[in-house]
Amino acid sequence: MLNRFKTLFSGSGSGSQSSSSASGNRRSIGKIIAVIVLIYLLVTVILGMIWSNEPDTFSVREHTRTLATEMGREPVTGFATTAAMIRVAETLLDKPGGYVSNDIFPPGLWMDNMPAWEYGVLVQLRDLSRAMRQTISRSQSQSSEDPDLTVAEPQFHFDSESWALPSTEGEYRRGIRALESYLDRLSDPERPQAQFYARADNLNSWLADLETRLGSLSRTLSESVGKPEVTEALAGIQDLDPLAEEESGIDVKTPWMQIDDVFYEARGTSWALLHIFRAIEVDFRKVLADKNAQASVRQIIIELEESQAQMWSPVILNGSGFGLLANHSLTMAAYLARANSAITDLRELLSQG
Repeated sequence: MLNRFKTLFSGSGSGSQSSSSASGNRRSIGKIIAVIVLIYLLVTVILGMIWSNEPDTFSVREHTRTLATEMGREPVTGFATTAAMIRVAETLLDKPGGYVSNDIFPPGLWMDNMPAWEYGVLVQLRDLSRAMRQTISRSQSQSSEDPDLTVAEPQFHFDSESWALPSTEGEYRRGIRALESYLDRLSDPERPQAQFYARADNLNSWLADLETRLGSLSRTLSESVGKPEVTEALAGIQDLDPLAEEESGIDVKTPWMQIDDVFYEARGTSWALLHIFRAIEVDFRKVLADKNAQASVRQIIIELEESQAQMWSPVILNGSGFGLLANHSLTMAAYLARANSAITDLRELLSQG
């Protein structure tokens, strides 16, 4: 009987020890998981901060000389513009963190400023690749399209947020390869089929589209503080009383959560345009000289350079127009508006005989 009691008590103690041991193991596993999650979140936050840094600008002239030397070619007309497009597209994909607009995991999933910057760059690549395909590479409307530009232009218009099957990066790299093939043919004297017509009408056609792009973007930036907008309905009102009070319009304001997105889209736009105009200054130099338009292009470049000044504030401030705090959106809008004004002057000069 005594032995039976001993066995019973000893068995009960063993079960209690096993239960407490299992509970302790579960707590240990839970702590390990919690530590891993915290480390993962810390790493993603740090990576997100690093990936949010905008790429530096580069010298288009130096890049053109270097690339021409590597290819063993002469930098013919159109070389600088095509080389700049390729470098801009490669930067879009190969900057720290790569292309993040289609990321489905942190930190890219949490980021919104860099995807907005990427979209601004992408729009300019799309517009210029379309202009290259439709007008700049063709002598007249009945000329055939360049086969490489026929591939490149739709590739850059592929969905900017596709993660897989196919991926956005893969489609854009196909567009880059098509531009590289066009550049190789353009600079090869033995294959004169590729052309780049640096004419005033070709440049003016692209500038017309750009003028509307910058006008819309600068307007959206200025709406960060809210402003009345006259609608078509109000503009068409014919009041019989000439002393009647005029309608002030409808107040339009950029939503608070979208202010930083609009700002960084403008930063990406001006970053891409800065390099494109530096290339235009090289390839269209004869036309610009004939039209006395060098000063207008130089003024555009200066305004775009100023728009790329270092951001010292960790957040995009949205102070009122004449308030105590800065308004980064209004500052960016001012640079783009001045650049757009210079583009208008440039178009007028190019249109003159």
